[in-house]
Amino acid sequence: MDVSSSSWLVILLAFAAANLPFFNDKVFALIPLKSGGAGQERHRKALFIRLLEMVALYFVVGLIAIAIEARIGTRFPQQWEFYAITACLFIVLAFPGFVVRYLRKRR
Repeated sequence: MDVSSSSWLVILLAFAAANLPFFNDKVFALIPLKSGGAGQERHRKALFIRLLEMVALYFVVGLIAIAIEARIGTRFPQQWEFYAITACLFIVLAFPGFVVRYLRKRR
């Protein structure tokens, strides 16, 4: 895998991971939230849980990116600025999911 295709792979993976918390009500799309009883409607995830899930997925995508970079060649050391920029980029990539979940009008 060359550098260009691996970069696009990480960007697409980050886009999917950033939007994952907003497009389903299961934690990490695997674990359903417990409901109160048999006849009750299912619970929706709170925004706080979605944000915690985004933070965890940010680190998962970061670890995958580090592994891909190490496989291609030398892994470059990063300073705090790199992590601040990538965290902001991850938040920007999550904007479509946030709009669909919270800002779109339901009819």
